[in-house]
Amino acid sequence: MSAWSDGYVSEIGYTYGYYGELNPNHVVLPLLMAGLAVPEVATACELGFGQGVSLNAHMAASNVEWWGTDFNPSQAGFAQDLAKQSGGKAHIFDQSFGEFCTREDLPDFDFIGLHGIWSWISNENRKILVDFIRRKLKVGGVLYISYNTLPGWAATGPIRHILTEHSQKMGVGGTEINQRIKDSIKFTKDLLDLSYGYKSQVSVAQAKIANIENHNVNYVAHEYFNRDWQPMYFAEMQEWLEPAKVNYACAANYLDDFSSVLYDEKQETLLSSIKNPSFYQTVKDYLLNTQFRRDIWIKGPRKINGLQLQKNWHSLSFLLVKPVEEVKLEIRPGKKTTLKEELVKPIINLLSDHKIHSIAYILEKLEGTINDQAVYEVLSILHGKGDVVLAQNAENLQDAELRTQKLNQYILQNAKSSFDIKYLASPVYGGAISYDYIHMLFLLAYSEGLKKPQQWVDYVWNLLKAKSEVLLRDGEKLMEEEENIKELEKRAKAFFDRYLKISIALKVVAE
Repeated sequence: MSAWSDGYVSEIGYTYGYYGELNPNHVVLPLLMAGLAVPEVATACELGFGQGVSLNAHMAASNVEWWGTDFNPSQAGFAQDLAKQSGGKAHIFDQSFGEFCTREDLPDFDFIGLHGIWSWISNENRKILVDFIRRKLKVGGVLYISYNTLPGWAATGPIRHILTEHSQKMGVGGTEINQRIKDSIKFTKDLLDLSYGYKSQVSVAQAKIANIENHNVNYVAHEYFNRDWQPMYFAEMQEWLEPAKVNYACAANYLDDFSSVLYDEKQETLLSSIKNPSFYQTVKDYLLNTQFRRDIWIKGPRKINGLQLQKNWHSLSFLLVKPVEEVKLEIRPGKKTTLKEELVKPIINLLSDHKIHSIAYILEKLEGTINDQAVYEVLSILHGKGDVVLAQNAENLQDAELRTQKLNQYILQNAKSSFDIKYLASPVYGGAISYDYIHMLFLLAYSEGLKKPQQWVDYVWNLLKAKSEVLLRDGEKLMEEEENIKELEKRAKAFFDRYLKISIALKVVAE
């Protein structure tokens, strides 16, 4: 680790992930479902942005002015290069929190986002961030913050501790971090085999280390090998944020507040007896054994009345971003709770043309067969599941569309040689949509004027051949050219029939 990294892993870059909760447009539905006023966002800040994929997607796909910092100059440089591609309003720095948060040229912010970073920094840096939020978040502004949580980490936290300790105390000087990680994982596996008492008490211990071993090494380095790491109870987080004058509003994903899918009848009864909002959240985390919270806090949250709430809902529009047949009634994988078909099917049918439709249009077409509140709840659940997106206000869409086309073309061209970024920005949504490698290459071919699926097949196969790559089917490599072409033809037809029109509707590529 470098001296400037303050104990944070700097020898290996972070993953090129995208986190939709950092999209200011993403907070609208959870806040409305909580009956709270939604602020307009013109200025936003992301602290600890990693490779800057989220920041750049949100900057390109909206008219929000973004600021952000990440201490790692390599990551900040990558984020700055991305920003140049779209030409958006981004102010990106490689400063420490202490340096960035005391800049005199910073505006006040409507939205401040910290994804995960809170758990991996020192108490000194936490104090800097709380002071920054107190000074720079506007009244009514949104703080999105996610962090590792107790009691969910109580059982397996010791595994992270021994990994870090082994790397720091037993790592050979000069050994690359990838090798130190492998050595620490091997030692921990061997140790757990002999830790009879711990294994008997923590039945998931060996599964946990196996999961770590199979993860992307960049993710593992930053998740498990930083010097500082502190999971927190909700009450501790509330105590930390109190000086910033923010109040807990709701979960950043409505599904994390949707009680029907979270608790059984006895748990619901227990929770209903708790009137203190803070203690409610603590009990919730015990019932769910929560490991990671994604929360929205507001500086001065305001309840809005029924008439204003209805007006806010009626100003919204939605777009279905999955083929109809892929929209499942099951709310959470592995959970038995399902949506009622008689509520979901009529709404999905109205959105099945993959065009943007307003709430007013949906309610009018339903002709009172489903009450308004049920429609709001179904759409919030579908939004939480990733079946629909909330469309941005159409104002200034033209500028955002131009920026996203430039950014996406850069990402698509880079996919010829590497597949680091798996997302394309959408000016309709104000965020980014994930694509697998082959679908990304199909879109690249389409953007270069090849409109027919067979043309995509030839284009993509030539790219794969040039890199000596082959496709996988059911986990097995396809070694013969004929097999690869046949598989590409199958995938190209499916993408053309089911996903291309959605990509065009999202404006990730021009029609």
